[in-house]
Parts: sequence; structure tokens; C-alpha cells
Amino acid sequence: MLGRTGARPDARAGPHPGPGAGVPAGHHRPGRLPRHPRPGRPRLHRHPAGHQAGRRRHLHPHLGGLLYLATVIDCHSKAVLGWAMADHYRTELVADAIRMAAGTGLLQSGAVFHSDRGSNYTSDEFGRFLTGLGIRRSVGRTGVCWDNAMAESFFTVIKNEWLHRFVFTTRAKAKSQVFRYIEGFYNRRRLHSALGYRPPLEVLNEALSTQMAA
Repeated sequence: MLGRTGARPDARAGPHPGPGAGVPAGHHRPGRLPRHPRPGRPRLHRHPAGHQAGRRRHLHPHLGGLLYLATVIDCHSKAVLGWAMADHYRTELVADAIRMAAGTGLLQSGAVFHSDRGSNYTSDEFGRFLTGLGIRRSVGRTGVCWDNAMAESFFTVIKNEWLHRFVFTTRAKAKSQVFRYIEGFYNRRRLHSALGYRPPLEVLNEALSTQMAA
């Protein structure tokens, strides 16, 4: 993705870029993703990994074409349980993200996967894939764009707090920074006001411990 955003001074600001991460964005800004405000309030659920929000977006490496990112977010803790990247946005990209989430062992039987009405998510192939994992499918209402506000919020955050700092010259460098943000910062250290200013994994682990003790 191309563009720049100023470093945020508060506790939510991302880690400093490492050497070779990409070219820090300067005055030259070849392009940015359009902003799509999503008013509304995300629906939070009591049980971790019982309801997930999914989305895929494209990033813009300066050379080598587009890079697409698909995510699976736990609606209870806001933790990104699964993610996948590829140079296409076919159904298999979304399926790879869900496989990663399922591989954590955290998805409950009958978990609900919520998404927008993109063809990736409404296809028969995707429906059969979810059924095979024991996951129920949910899609947003027609014309109600904020139904998937939680997933949209995540993509706004990763762009503004991290990816806009760079002009990526290759897909590999863009992938490296997405991995660094999700696994090194967002899940473990980013504070959320809706979670009582705690990071997602802390909330997720607390909920799992409570379930085990019950």
C-alpha cells in the first residue's frame, strides 16, 4: 500500500519500522486506497471464537501488482485469529484465512462467520467449505454497509497506524509488514477502548480461562 500517516504518540501507535521493511513514505504519494467510512456499532458477543467477522482488502505494492489480505476476527476479543495474503481475491484466499483460524483450535462448533455480500462469501463453494468446518454463514443486509463495521475498522486501523508509513517496492515487503503488525503488535499490544484498554489476546485468554474454570 502506498501513502503515509503520521506516527501516533499514544499507546496505540505501532512499532517503529525496521531496516529493509520498505521505503518510508515521503512527499511522493503515488496512490492510496479510497476511504469508506462505516458508521455504526459493531456487535460484540460473549463467547470467544463463537462469532467472527471477515473481510478482504487489497494493498498496493509499488512494483509487482496488487496484494490482497483476508482476515478472520473474533468478535468477542477483536483478535485476528486467521489471515491470508495472495495476489488474487478468489474464494481460496478467504478459505486460507479461515483454515488458519480453525487451526488455532479456538473455533467453537456452530461458530458464525459474518461478512459482506461479496461473491467470495456468497458462492456455493464457500458455503460448502464452511459447512465442512461446522461454521455457519452470515452476510450483511443489502444496502447496510455498516453491518460489518468491526472488520472495516480493523482495515482502517492497519492502514492508518502502519501501512501508510511505507511505499512497498515488492509484495514480500508488504507481507512482512502485515505479519509484523498483526502478530507483533495488534493482537498482543494494541489497546482497545471497547476492551477496557486491553489488547485482544489478553481478553481472549481471560475468556478462555473462565470457560475452562466453569
